Amino acid sequence: MSFLLVLQWPARSEVDYDELIAMEDLLLEQLPEAHGVVDGHDFGSGEMNIFVYTERPMEAFEDVMTLLSSRSRWSDARAAYRPIDAEEFVILWP
Repeated sequence: MSFLLVLQWPARSEVDYDELIAMEDLLLEQLPEAHGVVDGHDFGSGEMNIFVYTERPMEAFEDVMTLLSSRSRWSDARAAYRPIDAEEFVILWP
């Protein structure tokens, strides 16, 4: 995979962690493999992230938005991607 898509939210509590796991599970089940592969999450320092490796960051993000936009945490979401071998991210959302 050529790109890393990172989905990020503020994290304040164990409830946030539970929501992170629920969102990750949903993406694992429903994100089309042709657009991305969910590769885990992290939680700490006031934020939580889900990582998606993809060849098509825009299509992967569109799928993610479709799958997660009805969840209560979507309004806090941030998303960015970068080539695997780069350090600077391209902001997708908001």
